[in-house]
Amino acid sequence: MSEHVQLYTGSIEEAKRQGEVELWRESYRENCSCARAIEEAIKKGFDGKSLDSDCAKCVIEEFGFARVNFVLANSLREKDWDLRFSASNCRWAKSIFVPKDPSYWVFAVNSHPAVLNGFCDQARKAWTELNLFDLSHCVDTGSEPADYKGKLVVLRGDFFKDSYKSPDNQLFLAESGFGCSPRASGRKVFGVFLNDYENACIQRSDILGILKAEHIPEWAKARLDTLQSEEQEMNDEICEQQMM
Repeated sequence: MSEHVQLYTGSIEEAKRQGEVELWRESYRENCSCARAIEEAIKKGFDGKSLDSDCAKCVIEEFGFARVNFVLANSLREKDWDLRFSASNCRWAKSIFVPKDPSYWVFAVNSHPAVLNGFCDQARKAWTELNLFDLSHCVDTGSEPADYKGKLVVLRGDFFKDSYKSPDNQLFLAESGFGCSPRASGRKVFGVFLNDYENACIQRSDILGILKAEHIPEWAKARLDTLQSEEQEMNDEICEQQMM
């Protein structure tokens, strides 16, 4: 799968503060191209009665899940007065963060709302078929932000490139870093990917939540045991050296 242009989800104001205006502009242009591609796919895939079942798939392959979802969410928000969009798709659109920007109407898809609604159904179905962990698999901490240190956490699906979006890749053992604490100013979290033992540093915002115990796969339990045993052995060695 070819590399996709990075989706910039921040506002133009944030891009200016961060010195990332060119990234914002590149992403904005790609959003516009994606919207026009959706319109063209719908034009070719709608026969007047039904939408071709692979209509959304071709656009997702070209632009990636993250951008297609972003553009669709923006489109439904720009047309939130139109009752031809299903309540389910409207709720879904609101769950995706899209900054308020008066220029975002440019990449709102202008296809017939009823047909665009069907395209949204297809895009959401394709995402669901990835079988990724979501919030329903995570511990509900209520209004209290979670402390992630020593916890098996789930990384957000949009953290990964499309070719790496899988539930196995989402599992990350958070070990240290200021980002583990909900009250620290630092955002970095150090830990290890459970599927391949790769050490990595991520941002606290990349974490969806703590995985519920009942959803931990058997292979993940075995690897957690291995990592915890290795950590215990290391601690024992340190203690022995200090006692010498």
